[in-house]
Amino acid sequence: MSASLLYFGAILVVLGTSVYVGAALVMLAFGADAMSLGILPNMVGNIVWSTMNSYILIAVPLFVLLGEILSLSGVADRMYRSLANWVGWLPGGLVHANIATCALFAAASGSSVATAATIGTVAQPTLLRLGYDQKLVLGSIAAGGTLGILIPPSINIIIYGALTNTSIGRLFAAGILPGIVLAITMSLIVIVISLIKGSKAEKLEDQLTLAQRIRSLVNILPVMFVFAMVMGSIYLGIATPTEAAAIGILAALLLAALNGTLSIRMLHTAFESALKTTAMILLVIVGAFILNFQLSVTGVPQDFANWVVSLDLGKYGTIWLLVLFYAVLGCFLEAVAMLVTTIAVVYPLVIALGFDPVWFGIFIIVLMEMALITPPVGLNLFVVQNIRIKQGSILDVYIGVLPFVLAMVIFLAILIYVPQLALWLPSVLF
Repeated sequence: MSASLLYFGAILVVLGTSVYVGAALVMLAFGADAMSLGILPNMVGNIVWSTMNSYILIAVPLFVLLGEILSLSGVADRMYRSLANWVGWLPGGLVHANIATCALFAAASGSSVATAATIGTVAQPTLLRLGYDQKLVLGSIAAGGTLGILIPPSINIIIYGALTNTSIGRLFAAGILPGIVLAITMSLIVIVISLIKGSKAEKLEDQLTLAQRIRSLVNILPVMFVFAMVMGSIYLGIATPTEAAAIGILAALLLAALNGTLSIRMLHTAFESALKTTAMILLVIVGAFILNFQLSVTGVPQDFANWVVSLDLGKYGTIWLLVLFYAVLGCFLEAVAMLVTTIAVVYPLVIALGFDPVWFGIFIIVLMEMALITPPVGLNLFVVQNIRIKQGSILDVYIGVLPFVLAMVIFLAILIYVPQLALWLPSVLF
């Protein structure tokens, strides 16, 4: 256990110095190697080559680019207004539109940051004008944005699949029902808060007839079109996840052209942003594989597993211990960093306990969602704070997101004791 404590402590110390995550992982690996076997310098070239020579990882830059093009294409604004016509009558009103729009946009973009930034920019003007509680609005956008890494296609699911050699297609299928249930759980939390506290927000001025609402649903078709192209091509056996990402990009470009937003300037912005994000993600992945190699040869995963087994908590007690572990870790680490720095240690333990690797993939993705909105370093919290119209302290975002953290804990309990929620659809499709 001493080696595991030293490992996790070193991670927090190095990342606390604001060193880039990828560089921090490599530094830790070489530091540990210098104190033990001294073989890492001879192995780095092979590790980097074998990591990057991966067909699966080609999907990462493609899905990042897909999210960027969708964010700039203008489809989110129309989709938000359409969904607002359907959910505005619920207690909490248009806050539900934030969550529903995030869920649908996530089904095409695959990025939490892109989802939170896009929907936050679209939704805030209307919500502030109608007098909605700013904390609840900001919290719903930050939490709804996390659905981007659960509802497929998801960049983080691809990273988990690459790290654990788990089927991306099965993982994508496993994320659909949990994503829907988590979005509903968030909406139920909003309803409870609204019934307890009440709301002074105004209703939308223009109340549409049922026929008009039905016609407005055409505005959600663009995103559903991209989702169908990506996921349909995978499950019909037409394309691999990597090829499906390319198909999704073509669909997104078509939508941008139809919306009149396709231009050289838009493409330049999308490619530049996608390049920066991809470089960051792949550096983290390479650093993780280097560190994971070092951990495996020094026995840290086995050390950690032996300590957890010695606690004799049982199968479910161990899983709840991991929930607590990741909840604390998520207060200090960004989601991707949390995944890649712990998976080599935790994954063998969980599989040894008899849990399905596909189920565990969805489980850990939800924990990563919590990390995205857990103060003080949740990435989505900073995204929402940076795009908010009415400026104020980031404490508003921290307070607003806490009920949605509770929603995720409730959902985790459902996922733990009803594993078929994640495993049923993959069993049907594969």
